[in-house]
Amino acid sequence: MLFSELGLSAELLRATNKQGYEEATPVQQQAIPMILEGHDVLAGAQTGTGKTAGFTLPLLQRLQQSEQNGRHRIRALILVPTRELAAQVSESVRTYGLYLPFKTTVIFGGVSINPQIAQLRRGVDIVVATPGRLLDHMTRGTIRLNEVETLVLDEADRMLDMGFIHDIRKIMKALPSSRQSLLFSATFSKEISQLANDLLNSPKQIQVARHNITAEQISQVVHPVDKNRKRELLSHMIGAGNWRQVLVFTRTKHLANRLSQQLERDGLSSAAIHGNKSQAARTRALADFKRGKTRVLVATDIAARGLDIELLPHVVNYELPNVAEDYVHRIGRTGRAGQDGQAVSLVCVDEKKLLADIERLLKRNIEKVVIPGYEPDESIKAVPIRNGGNRPPSRKRRAGGRPNPRPGANARARNSKSHSQGRRTRRAA
Repeated sequence: MLFSELGLSAELLRATNKQGYEEATPVQQQAIPMILEGHDVLAGAQTGTGKTAGFTLPLLQRLQQSEQNGRHRIRALILVPTRELAAQVSESVRTYGLYLPFKTTVIFGGVSINPQIAQLRRGVDIVVATPGRLLDHMTRGTIRLNEVETLVLDEADRMLDMGFIHDIRKIMKALPSSRQSLLFSATFSKEISQLANDLLNSPKQIQVARHNITAEQISQVVHPVDKNRKRELLSHMIGAGNWRQVLVFTRTKHLANRLSQQLERDGLSSAAIHGNKSQAARTRALADFKRGKTRVLVATDIAARGLDIELLPHVVNYELPNVAEDYVHRIGRTGRAGQDGQAVSLVCVDEKKLLADIERLLKRNIEKVVIPGYEPDESIKAVPIRNGGNRPPSRKRRAGGRPNPRPGANARARNSKSHSQGRRTRRAA
């Protein structure tokens, strides 16, 4: 079905044509007419299905059709889980609203709040925001949501995973009850169902992709390899295959930084993106990667959703995620909009259980291919990944609430005066 058959205005069709878009995706074909008719919508749609245009285009048209009163006031609110997704959705709103008079602003943390306040004071029609920073504005009294006509929760499951449920409920209380609400989620859980019951009024339901199923265009392969040879194998594959754009996932921020530095030493332009990076650094790293200046982008799961990288050919799981569903979101960065993509996972013996969980979720086995010269050492025994691999195990606390000494602390104590004060307790190796 063509966009021109969906009842969109001339201004919106002109904008989609400018982007070279003529044919609507399944989620757009279903969502756009429902939203235009004013229904609340509950949509099961993963990233890469075109859902952003699916709610942005009809949202803009409904604003276009309703009375503006000659002033800019917040009439649409789009909530998203991450800064990157906020920036992406905001850009989409501006792209599709190019020939419309609406003003859009994006609100997220990690940057100065003052320019956001100044923009809000000048007047805006559409706000794209992350929950935490939006609540900050609400507390300061720098934003008013009492005239919101449409609320969109994008990637609602991710927002709940990140602990935003209480923030969302606070925000909902500040909104008019007579509004249109749209909820998009890649997966559904009891919490999502409860949120939908609280948020939506007799919603129309859309399901364009089965629960947690990966795109058919993505080829998936596992390369068994020893943990200490992963970086060497990754560099080999990138060089031998002449991969020009590779998104690599690690479980921790520390490893993302270290791997990026190691790849640079291997002669591969690389950057890391994770939660400890400033927003400016994250934006710069992503921009350099998109335009080909950086060949390898190493990311934690903060980038697993919301990053829209056109025609990304390769995703590598340097470490498997702790949660099987995150594997689907990671590799979903490639194979978007019907394009082919390749997802490669470097799996050591410690990660066999994580791999089994992923295959159980996918309901199929992923092909295993051993790269000649990188055969894993069968004598190495698996070591369980403690605390999911996210952080080092916390030290046990002793009486009085103080943590036990770090390994080696007792040795130093024996060479100090504290040795005579009964601090010679040894810790198990």
